[in-house]
Amino acid sequence: MVIDHWSLVIDYLPMTNDQRPMTNALLRNLDNAHVWHPFCQMREFVADDVPIIASAEGFELIDTDGRRYLDGVSSLWCNVHGHRVPEIDRAIREQLDQVAHSTLLGLSNVPSIQLAAELVRRAPRGLTKVFYSDDGATAVEVALKLAYQFHRQKPRPEPRDLFVGIASAYHGDTVGTVSLGNIDAFHRSYERLLFPTLRVPCPTVATMAESLNELERTLRENADRIAAFVIEPLVQAAAGILVHPPGYLRRVRELTRQHGILLIADEVAVGFGRTGTLFACEQEEVVPDFLCLSKGITGGYLPLAATLTTDEVYDAFLGEPASGRTFFHGHTYTGNPLGCAAALASLELFETNRVLDNVAECSRLLARRLDEIRDWPHVGEIRQKGILVGIELLADKASRQPFAPEQRIGHQVTLAARRRGLFTRSLGEVVTIVPAPAMPPELVSRVCELLFESIQEVGANQKVR
Repeated sequence: MVIDHWSLVIDYLPMTNDQRPMTNALLRNLDNAHVWHPFCQMREFVADDVPIIASAEGFELIDTDGRRYLDGVSSLWCNVHGHRVPEIDRAIREQLDQVAHSTLLGLSNVPSIQLAAELVRRAPRGLTKVFYSDDGATAVEVALKLAYQFHRQKPRPEPRDLFVGIASAYHGDTVGTVSLGNIDAFHRSYERLLFPTLRVPCPTVATMAESLNELERTLRENADRIAAFVIEPLVQAAAGILVHPPGYLRRVRELTRQHGILLIADEVAVGFGRTGTLFACEQEEVVPDFLCLSKGITGGYLPLAATLTTDEVYDAFLGEPASGRTFFHGHTYTGNPLGCAAALASLELFETNRVLDNVAECSRLLARRLDEIRDWPHVGEIRQKGILVGIELLADKASRQPFAPEQRIGHQVTLAARRRGLFTRSLGEVVTIVPAPAMPPELVSRVCELLFESIQEVGANQKVR
C-alpha cells in the first residue's frame, strides 16, 4: 500500500478556525500511515479495520463510531476497577494540582513514599524495599540486575551468572527478560542477542513429580552459578494460561533457599487479585526475594512498576560513594507522582469495594460457565485460575489435532467476538477471558456468552462441529 504521508499531515494540520474535522477516515489513514502497533503484523492490522477507541465507560470501550465493546481482557490484563473510575480520576486531578512529575534521582515525592509504604504493608512479610520503574519488563529487569550484583557484593562474594526460568515463559521484551523467555514466536528473532539461561519443564498435574526431579537436578548441578530462579507464581499467563499444580511454587521456594538461590516472583500479570488473592504468592505462603509488579498497580490507568525486595538485598548495596556498590539503574519517570497517586487510589478501592470478594464470586461463575463448553469437539483443555482463563481450540478433540497455523483460529474468534461487541485477545490458538477484578458477575457472564457464540461461529465455519 502506497501512502502519501505528507498529504495526510497537511490534511491534519490546523490551518484555520474552519479546519477539517478529525473524521474517522482521516484518523484511520493517519493511524495506518504512522502508528506501528505492538505484537501486530501491520499488513493484517491495516486490512482488519481495527476499531479506534475514543472513550470508555465502566467496563466498556467506545470507538469513534459509537460502538461499545465489553473489555474482556481488561485492556491487556491491567484494568482493575473499570474505566473512568471517579475515585482514581479524582486522585490524579488532585495530584495534577500539586506536581505531575519530578525525578527520584536525588529527590523524592510524596505519592511515591506513600505508595511504597502501602505496597510493603500488603506484600508478603519481609519485602521491605521498593524500587520503581515503568512497566512489567523493567520490573523484572531490575530484579535480574539486582540479583546479579547482590551475589558479588555479599559479605562472601560469589560470581553467580546464570538464571533459571520455566519452559514457555514470558517475562517481557527487554533483552534481559527475553533471555529468560521461551516462546519461540516472540523470541527466536533475537537469539544471538541473548545471554544463556537454564530452563526447567513447565509442570502439570500429570508431570509434577518428573518436573520437580528435573528442577532439583538443575539447581543441584548448577547451584554455585545460579543467581536467581524466575517464575510467574501459579500461572504462566502469556504462555496460554498454564496453571501450575498446587505445591509447585512452595517447593521451588524450598529448593532455592536450600541452594542460596534468589527467587524472583514475576507477578506482573498474576498480581492484584487475578488469581484470587492480592498477590499469587500468598496462596502458598511463599515470600520471594523479589516481587515484580506492574499492569494492575495503577488500576490500569498509567504506566508504573515496582520491584520489592528484602533488607538483605538492600544492605548489600550500602557503602561509601566510592565503593562502587550503588545500584546504577533508573528511569526518567521512576516513581511518577501521577502514577503513584492512581495506585494509592486503586489500592484503597480494593478494600472499600471488596474487590477480592468479587473475584471469588466471578471465579466460581466462570467455572460454571466453562463447564458448558467442555464437551464441544473443537474445545480442548480449559485452564482457569481465579479470573484468568485460557480456552484451547483444536481441529479434533479426540485426537488432539491442532488447527493448521494458517487458519489462525484464535484470531478468527477474536474478530467474531469483536463483531458481537466483545474485545478479547488470543494467545495463538488459546482464546482468553481475563475480566477486570471488579467487573460485576453479570458482565463476566455476558463475556462468556459472547465468546462462546464466537467459538461456535468459527468452529461451524471450519466444519469441526
